[in-house]
Amino acid sequence: METLYITHPACRLHEMGNWHPESSQRLDAINDQLLASGLMPCLVHEQAVPATEIDILRVHTPEYLAYLRSKLPKTGYFAIDPDTLMNPYTLEAAWAAAGAGITAVDAVMKKKARTAFCSVRPPGHHARPAAAMGFCFFNNIAVAAAYALEKYALNKIAIIDFDVHHGNGTEEIFSNDARILMCSFFQHPLFPNVCQDAPAENMVNIPVDAYTKGDTIRQILSDIWMPRLEAFAPELILISAGFDAHREDDMAQLGMVESDYAWITERIMDLAERTAQGRVVSFLEGGYNLSALGRSVVAHVKALAAL
Repeated sequence: METLYITHPACRLHEMGNWHPESSQRLDAINDQLLASGLMPCLVHEQAVPATEIDILRVHTPEYLAYLRSKLPKTGYFAIDPDTLMNPYTLEAAWAAAGAGITAVDAVMKKKARTAFCSVRPPGHHARPAAAMGFCFFNNIAVAAAYALEKYALNKIAIIDFDVHHGNGTEEIFSNDARILMCSFFQHPLFPNVCQDAPAENMVNIPVDAYTKGDTIRQILSDIWMPRLEAFAPELILISAGFDAHREDDMAQLGMVESDYAWITERIMDLAERTAQGRVVSFLEGGYNLSALGRSVVAHVKALAAL
């Protein structure tokens, strides 16, 4: 079966100012590197179907959605916080980004595709049930997971988060939900500076120090992530794929490279083949050095597509 490449034109319309690192250039960098690598023709291209209000309200509160709608500017920007701003197209982009995951879940569950990569923005894993933060408005991966649990009556979904920042919003949404096992590593201390000493039982959090390199992270994942994932035996695997742990990315200080992202993805794919009929959906999160981002996504998608 095929690997889907899912995006939407609206994802390029959201912007937060020329100074902001989370820009539409990120999608262009990914697209350019996929083309240059020769990988793009191997993917099946599909446009995301935007999420519905019902989809968003599975994980966000009605009051929060009403707040976002009330603050959407007709021109210029509205600053939710100093780093998270809305322009007139932000919600259009956010609906599309959240819908990409649902589009992908439908495809893999109906056996129209084996895996999918959602090249979308704004990102999502910091978005809390009732608050935007960290460049995120709707929690894209949580929207997709909640949809899959309801639509397909799944009992076990694994969420893998390898962004350099802790996916605090996803953790808040699914803490103590036994149907979800969330495994993440993240630099700590670092934004959002949330690292619980005793997280919920279904949360496998691995904080790592600045300047940790890929070989150390690989060993930690082998020793801690994989035994929990094997025991859980997920029926579907969703990935918050942030690439800002790359050694060239100035947003943090970890030392990963493209081969590390390929290695992680290959381990996930091995597990998916055994327990989830190969079903994996990946969502773009962070990654702000454009060259490193594009190269890392190529490594990740190549592993998703088993090429």
